[in-house]
Amino acid sequence: MEKTGFKTIAENRKARHDYFVEDTYEAGIELVGTEVKSLRQGGVNLKDSFCDIKDGELFVRGMHISPYEQGNIFNRDPMRMRRLLMHRREILRLFAQVKQDGYTLIPLSLYFKGSRVKMCVGVCKGKKLYDKRADIAKRDAKRSMDRAMKEQGR
Repeated sequence: MEKTGFKTIAENRKARHDYFVEDTYEAGIELVGTEVKSLRQGGVNLKDSFCDIKDGELFVRGMHISPYEQGNIFNRDPMRMRRLLMHRREILRLFAQVKQDGYTLIPLSLYFKGSRVKMCVGVCKGKKLYDKRADIAKRDAKRSMDRAMKEQGR
């Protein structure tokens, strides 16, 4: 009997600020036992990570998983390249999308699905500076409208 709990470990908020997320995929991730223990403690950083397809396999680079304190000799390099687990046809579909101009694969979040660690990978297109400014202006306008509505409600 497997648990079907869903617990978010980390989110890459910077990715949603820097990129337009076109599509998302779920992938498993190949980890060592001490890395999973470190993830349970929340020791992960997705900020500057990205995904790469090499020889028909999907890898995540730049993801930092802190060493587990009680791991001693079993700890691995915190910045090592980790393989993502997806069906081959999904990887080929991603490869075709990434070949297009301006698209890249960015890890959006890391979470536990039952006892397994999963990663949400997004097919993203980079934002220009004016796109980022427009998003900030839209968010500020919404915040001020919500604030005005709340004050009127008193």
